[in-house]
Amino acid sequence: MVPWDEAVSPTLMSDADEKPTPRRAIERVPEQASVYQYEYRGAWVVTAHGSFDMHTVRPLADALKAAVGRHPKVVLDASGVTFADSTFLNLILNHQTGTLRVVSPSRQVRRLCELTGVDRVLEVRRTVEDAAGF
Repeated sequence: MVPWDEAVSPTLMSDADEKPTPRRAIERVPEQASVYQYEYRGAWVVTAHGSFDMHTVRPLADALKAAVGRHPKVVLDASGVTFADSTFLNLILNHQTGTLRVVSPSRQVRRLCELTGVDRVLEVRRTVEDAAGF
């Protein structure tokens, strides 16, 4: 019987008559992205968790678009974002209508914002309570 990892892994072949060596795929498997929404003290809070790039940002984009259209105060809780790229940044910048505040961005999001200068444009708060008080 062949071990499971050898059965599903691609193999590397050499020119010699050696036994094939299993090769493990080294790919970043994106984690599930999720979006939760709720009302807090007159503000609509959109909470993002997981990895957001061009393939996974649609639910967050839809939530922010709907929230900004219906609520005068919108808060994006970015504390659970584990990966974000330029798609995520563009989404946030396109929703800067004076009502969007970002709460507790994760280390990865903070770093991305610092590198791109977006941290000087966003309204960032420490807590949802701080952001809801605007």
